[in-house]
Amino acid sequence: MTDYPRICFERILPHEMHVPQRLIASPGGGASRAIIEFKKMWINGSTLRIRFLDGTDQQQQIVRDFAPEWTEHANLKFEFTDAPDAEIRIVFNANDGAWSWVGTDAKRIPQNEPTMNLGWQDQGVVLHEFGHAIGLAHEHQNPAGGIEWNEEIVIRDLSGPPNSWTEAQIRSNVLNKYRSDQIRGTIFDGDSIMLYFFPDSWVASGEGTKENETLSDVDKAFIAGAEAYPDVAGDPVEVPVIDTTGVSASIGQPGEEDLFVFTAKSDGRYTIETGGQTDVVMKLFGPESQTALIAEDDDGGIGRNSRIVVDLVAGQYFVQLRHYNQSGGTGNYTIKVST
Repeated sequence: MTDYPRICFERILPHEMHVPQRLIASPGGGASRAIIEFKKMWINGSTLRIRFLDGTDQQQQIVRDFAPEWTEHANLKFEFTDAPDAEIRIVFNANDGAWSWVGTDAKRIPQNEPTMNLGWQDQGVVLHEFGHAIGLAHEHQNPAGGIEWNEEIVIRDLSGPPNSWTEAQIRSNVLNKYRSDQIRGTIFDGDSIMLYFFPDSWVASGEGTKENETLSDVDKAFIAGAEAYPDVAGDPVEVPVIDTTGVSASIGQPGEEDLFVFTAKSDGRYTIETGGQTDVVMKLFGPESQTALIAEDDDGGIGRNSRIVVDLVAGQYFVQLRHYNQSGGTGNYTIKVST
């Protein structure tokens, strides 16, 4: 082959580097698509600010033209701004490929560094990278995916330009799969914006994938669905800061998000924890912000419950709870904030 595909480079936080994030691909089987890393999702209804760190007017305009298409379907808003702490910060380095931190991972990145690079600019790459920015993952790395790779050819081709990756990078970004407990997904959609072009020679069946430039119907339906960013109304439930009892709540279906708010009346150490048998993932945002991620936890409490202990300044804080166990774990639970 003479034209090598340009493939997105997935960024992994340092504290996740030594966690078994992936399983090696297994051949055969059905496939699921529109997969989302639910632990990295923003609060439903958030406004994500976008800042350009460099780029020409033309490059920036391409982003302005295409990125907001996601917000026509997801219950999110994009705001272009010069705010130093913008959630999405973009550079246009032609020598660094295309990549984005996934979802709320962007809040772990120093404010003087980008969270996204667009080494080339067209409708497809803008929509793809912004898919990552709101939490979507690569379809071909779904654990139920059916692609059987010609590994030697994939490694040979991606070792050269324009990617010039190491074998470890190639396995991380193409050959390996997500763990099934990392993602949510739907049936396979070969038209997904999150599915890159792969040449026939890379695939054992001899049938590769095509390059997609627009959001598919399944992309649109999934990102607007209950497991992603549904258009639902309602204010966060207020939780009192007390030491004895908690607020009762429930998770009715897999992927559901519950949102709570509490007020820290003074500086100090606070404990936010869930109780019961419902399996949830907790994120804490604030103060006075639904996108400024402070801490997150999965099973830090008793059993499958979440627990965050953190020093906070006085202010208003938001707690996002997302259902974790894809095959079960729904039902009643409590949430308590104490000092």
